[in-house]
Amino acid sequence: MKATGLLGGCLVWLVAPLVSSAADPDGVAFFEQKIRPVLVKECYSCHSADAKALKGGLRLDSRAGLLTGGDSGPAVVPGKPEESPLLDALRHDGIAMPPKSKLSEAVVADFERWIKIGLPDPRVVTTEAGKAKSKALTRMSVENGRSFWAYKPPRRVAAPDVKDRAWPSGELDHFILAALESRGLKPVRDADRATLARRLYFDLIGLPPTPEEVDAFVNDPSPMAYESLVDRLLASPHFGERWGRHWLDVVRYAESLTLRGLVFKQAWRFRDFVIDAFNNDMPYDRFVREQVAGDLLPAANLDDRREKLIATSFLTLGNTNLEEQDKPQLVMDVVDEQVDTIGKAFLGQTIGCARCHDHKFDPIPTRDYYAIAGILRNTKTLEHANVSAWLERPLPVIGERERILKAHDQRLAALETQIKAARGKVGSNKGNVKKPVFAISDLPGVVVDDSQAKKVGAWHVSQRSQSYIATGYLDDMNTGKGEKTLTFMPELKTAGTYDVWLAYSPGSGRSKAVPVAILSADGDTMVNVDMSVAPPIDDRYISLGRYRFENNGQGYVMISNEGTTGHVTADAVLFIPTDPGAVANPSKPVDKAAREAARLVTRLEKELKQLKAEGPTRDLFMGVEEVPEIEDIRVHVRGNVHTLGEPAPRGVLTVATYGNAPTMPSHESGRRELADWLADERNPLTARVYVNRVWHWLFGTGLVRTTDNFGTTGETPTHPELLDQLALQFMEEGWSVKTLIRRLVLSRTYRLSSVDEPKALAADPENRLLGKMSRRRLDAECIQDTILSVSGTLDPQMKGSSFRSDLAADYGFAHEEKRRSVYSPVFRNALPELFEVFDFADPSMVVGRRNVSTVAPQALFLLNHPFVLEQSKRAARRLLARPGLDDGGRIDRIYELALGRKPTESERRIGLSFLAQNAKEGTPTDEGSWALLFQAVFASIDFRYVN
Repeated sequence: MKATGLLGGCLVWLVAPLVSSAADPDGVAFFEQKIRPVLVKECYSCHSADAKALKGGLRLDSRAGLLTGGDSGPAVVPGKPEESPLLDALRHDGIAMPPKSKLSEAVVADFERWIKIGLPDPRVVTTEAGKAKSKALTRMSVENGRSFWAYKPPRRVAAPDVKDRAWPSGELDHFILAALESRGLKPVRDADRATLARRLYFDLIGLPPTPEEVDAFVNDPSPMAYESLVDRLLASPHFGERWGRHWLDVVRYAESLTLRGLVFKQAWRFRDFVIDAFNNDMPYDRFVREQVAGDLLPAANLDDRREKLIATSFLTLGNTNLEEQDKPQLVMDVVDEQVDTIGKAFLGQTIGCARCHDHKFDPIPTRDYYAIAGILRNTKTLEHANVSAWLERPLPVIGERERILKAHDQRLAALETQIKAARGKVGSNKGNVKKPVFAISDLPGVVVDDSQAKKVGAWHVSQRSQSYIATGYLDDMNTGKGEKTLTFMPELKTAGTYDVWLAYSPGSGRSKAVPVAILSADGDTMVNVDMSVAPPIDDRYISLGRYRFENNGQGYVMISNEGTTGHVTADAVLFIPTDPGAVANPSKPVDKAAREAARLVTRLEKELKQLKAEGPTRDLFMGVEEVPEIEDIRVHVRGNVHTLGEPAPRGVLTVATYGNAPTMPSHESGRRELADWLADERNPLTARVYVNRVWHWLFGTGLVRTTDNFGTTGETPTHPELLDQLALQFMEEGWSVKTLIRRLVLSRTYRLSSVDEPKALAADPENRLLGKMSRRRLDAECIQDTILSVSGTLDPQMKGSSFRSDLAADYGFAHEEKRRSVYSPVFRNALPELFEVFDFADPSMVVGRRNVSTVAPQALFLLNHPFVLEQSKRAARRLLARPGLDDGGRIDRIYELALGRKPTESERRIGLSFLAQNAKEGTPTDEGSWALLFQAVFASIDFRYVN
């Protein structure tokens, strides 16, 4: 490869640690919410200091106990779940823990993740008489909590005086410079204009500036050139795409569930709401209120009502186990996820840690947890069934559109009534007694059972539905797609015309489009069967149509799982003669009236399906609604929904409440009051938390580095007075996000260079005093969008759904990288590979601070992935099509497009040398050579980082 020297000079890779510290605040929160409750409930009775008889010598009530292990050695290896016996035991692989019943897959996955991130565990161990004993840290009382910095109301202080009064450009800079001067330090020089332009473009709109935009800013003589550029970028529609994506990280935005890959088809409406909210500079307090209680708030007009309803999708996006059969448990699991998200997203509090016990570290008693949980328990999020489902409700419309939709609904209702009546005739006239299991002799016509079908591939015999023909039915187990078929070949004694009925087992996890091929004397016919709904004939059969068959054994019905998403099942195929005098096998004859009713059902079902497909549709949204009867709940002892303790009247966090606590209404859940409390200027947390998030997104780290944890296990602010000042100004200026961002990026602090100054580097190696701008790696979205932008293939289409409306599951979804990354479907089982490699936010967690790793797979992706190779070729073709450039000019253009600057002399020399080497095999303008140059720049450190 001729580019070795150039690529080698561009790539510098460092391997980051793979596991977190045992004291990591985010890991501790994960332990408290997901791990400790399970250990207490399922394990401590046999494996703790308080166990009546310690089993296997294994203690699970401390981290040390896990690492020491029992009679068989260590129970876990931090960072290596595949080498941890505890995980095998939880999976019931060999030894079984707990022995009576296996824990759910979701719980096992939580333990796997806990081990993978390094076993964070706040439990400490003391020794008494040689015996280890678990001891929890003492939690902070509510009274003492009010003296902790985060729970005090923000207070205004005068900007500190500084020695270098000429340096600050505003009040913010005084706080930064004063802290530096107190350590004998001073800021580095300002960044040059080209560097500043690239920084601003990525920070404000997430896209690179064009060479022409950089030149215009660099050469603008106006003293307000920088301010003008800031204002133009804040007004760009791309601003909402960039800053909306930040918020989607925080609210664990996703468009599918891990469970079965079920797809949220309406989630995109929430994403678009968030983008519009940032573009329109919706006041942040209103933004908070609408997400928590938009459906309960008054609306100014129809558009406002639709917006507020869509905003409540925020509550529905959690990664829920809808298969949980203990429905009270499922309800509280959903509530717990909502409480945890609200706590971290808006308040920077790990409220979820208080579900099973008083918070171990923060002033949050269990009673406060259930006070908030009670509000959300009175909010309906799911429709319950064997597999529960999220709520999808129609968005309101008015006028002519409503008239059209209402007429269409009436036609659908009339058809459904006819179908119901026809189905009744099928069941009543057949003379069959409704029962779950039928013998073949009970059925009409010639019956070919699944046991008689010719099988290709591995099919599983199932009786799970407890309703089937003969001995069971077959299930493809949702595996081996395209590799499995079932062929039903009837032995017909008489040639003639037959109604063909297919019996299958329906369910929500079944495929919506199963291909069924019928070979008859009339030729080949293909029918698609939706197995996610109950069969129209007696809830057991669907008619595949009427066909003419010979009695030579050449006809068949073949079911395939090719192209299906979801389970494919088959129970039997019935061939029912229609000709007078036809002789069938000696099985039960079908009633003529029932047969006609079945044909009517099939025709009406087809008509209904066509009407639904071609008629007008209502816009739907994912949302919540109030439960019919409002009531307070009780504390769940140790988090167990079936063990109730003292009453917990609905309310909010006591420690963060100043003034009178909100009064909860008897006719509503209290979400409106919760939303008002969250957005109240007296709440000491909400403004601080969001201001800190904005600082983090602009500077790379927050003034409080633990962006989602303002509790006692989080970090304290590096500049507490500045944080308070910004929070107060944020609220006084109408909670305007754009005004806040403008203040920060206009500061002298933001405009500093990222170069190191030796004295400051030694005194402040982590740049906590902000004496320079921290160099930051581009996130996954900026990397992808920049490559598409440089190649000229970025699709500018904004908003709307990003996948087919008939998509049933996310497994194996093929992403098309054309639009901006914010529109890439966030599927929990199928993220784009670039997202996974470059640390995209976990869509099941509140993520205010993404991980930033530097690992070998990133280099391999940029060197080998088809996406990068193809876009490099497109960029080369685009470059070669630009007139008036020689080789030196083209090299300049590559660097200006990808890096926002011209190449250095050595970079230009290396590029020209590379072209000269390749000239022997082609020409200096060969597309392949230029594509390699683009790829080399894409793989460089300077491309991936913003100075």
